[in-house]
Amino acid sequence: MGDSSERRVLMGKVVGVFGVRGQLKIESYSTPRDQIGRYRPWLMGRDGVLVEVRPLDVREQSKTVVIRLPGCDTREQAELRLGEEIWIARSSLPAPAADEYYWVDLEGLQVRLQDGRELGRISHMIATGANDVMVVQGERERLIPFTQGHAVLRVDIDAGFVEVDWDPDF
Repeated sequence: MGDSSERRVLMGKVVGVFGVRGQLKIESYSTPRDQIGRYRPWLMGRDGVLVEVRPLDVREQSKTVVIRLPGCDTREQAELRLGEEIWIARSSLPAPAADEYYWVDLEGLQVRLQDGRELGRISHMIATGANDVMVVQGERERLIPFTQGHAVLRVDIDAGFVEVDWDPDF
């Protein structure tokens, strides 16, 4: 994948074995689930030790996604891959639409109030039923809804900040 410092996006995880020919069941974090098959190459592994892989087949099977990998031809070989994560380069993702953001692009941004006071940085995002939530780490942790035009007034990826309308005591 070239530059090892390039940002990566976690796209899924191996959660099971399918059949006896080395196929794997994966939990896909893309929407729709089988969309994960559009991205190449994958980096697969665990504990930060990743190897470039180009899946041979990716298909939706009932409520899961089943994949076939080169050199993984038996159930025993497939079982060795259980728990592996699937990552892709951030550059593999299509450009987001206007006013849409990938979480990986928001994580690490400074969060500040309209008057310039800083609340901290986005450590990660959480999906809820109603909206996404920024987990902001500063002098304390804050959970701020990522609702554009309400709590979120402005996002400037290039300048590295999100401006919010938020009570700093909350």
